[in-house]
Amino acid sequence: MNPYTIFSDIVAGRAPASRVYEDADVLAFMDIRPLTPGHVLVVPKIPARSLSELDPALGGKLFQVGQRVAAALRESEVGCDGVNFFLADGVTAGQEVFHVHLHVIPRTPGDGFGLRARPTSPARADLDYLAGSIRGALGRNTGE
Repeated sequence: MNPYTIFSDIVAGRAPASRVYEDADVLAFMDIRPLTPGHVLVVPKIPARSLSELDPALGGKLFQVGQRVAAALRESEVGCDGVNFFLADGVTAGQEVFHVHLHVIPRTPGDGFGLRARPTSPARADLDYLAGSIRGALGRNTGE
């Protein structure tokens, strides 16, 4: 497994980036392939390939910075009406760069971005069954 990603070079200052925010733990910068104008990425400075490798406190900080960036997008020249957060965890989910990153995507009417899915309406018994399975897995992962 190659731990290298371009984000490591951006964090280290070896690759160019249009920086939006930075502190000791997190860096936010403009996406070079934006889905809409003003699309920002928020990354932890310590690389983690997936959410399971990311310290939960640092994961929380990603979203805190994302909230601040979202507010700034609304007040900036971007002037968006809404914001989507998107985080792909794994190839099947659409992850392309294997360094956890939160997309902060500004939204305006008619911008062309949106979720393309077909919601279903499962029976309550099916929902209850899956909820029990997930609860069990949570208990195993947290020692409860």
